[in-house]
Amino acid sequence: MSEQWYTGVVTKIVNETHNTRRYWIRVPEKAAFEFKPGQFVTLDLPIHEKKNKRWRSYSIASHPNGSPEIELVIVLLEGGAGTTYLFNEVREGSELLLQGPLGKFTLPEPMEKDLFLICTGTGIAPFRSMVHHLHLHQLPHPNIYLIFGVRYEKDILYKEEMRQLEAEMPGFHYLPTLSREDSGLWTGRKGYVHSVYEELLADRRPANFFLCGWKAMIDEAKQKITAMGYDRHDIHLELYG
Repeated sequence: MSEQWYTGVVTKIVNETHNTRRYWIRVPEKAAFEFKPGQFVTLDLPIHEKKNKRWRSYSIASHPNGSPEIELVIVLLEGGAGTTYLFNEVREGSELLLQGPLGKFTLPEPMEKDLFLICTGTGIAPFRSMVHHLHLHQLPHPNIYLIFGVRYEKDILYKEEMRQLEAEMPGFHYLPTLSREDSGLWTGRKGYVHSVYEELLADRRPANFFLCGWKAMIDEAKQKITAMGYDRHDIHLELYG
């Protein structure tokens, strides 16, 4: 675990949806920013006198590629001091103080059971990193189901990229699921993420669950997965908010 703080420079900002942005941050002190897919960084933002009220943690959305640059995907939280600062004050060229990589939310070794990557909103970030890493290095893996819940089609992050990965990666299944979409144009899954894994695991085969996103979703998923007969040790989580 790295306790050291680094100065990162924002090299690029892209609006991904109406309320999420992608931030590319380069750490000039490092020749390569080494991390394991699924890890996060903590930003120290100038929004409070007290340290612990300035710190905001975000999963790294990019995969390790030997460069000193990482990508974060961040949703604007209404009334959130951290994201308000990032959205209103930070520009390309801005400096951000960051610490990392941190966290143990990483792929199981060995990967023997089917993997269910269940997320909402920007919770897709660590899973994007994991799947790209597996694909890039052609690592053997079991079936992987990325179940991604958002409200509307316009909220889906990395849609084309995930569809392309699904086409290129045997055993990778991309399952975006919309809870409020009613346009009639959406032909994919509707409802909440829970019905998707419950349906896919009707046979109760061995599985590993990774949950990332809002607390309400994670609490409900933990309850439902254990009710299906899985052990709590099969469940790994990263909480947002």
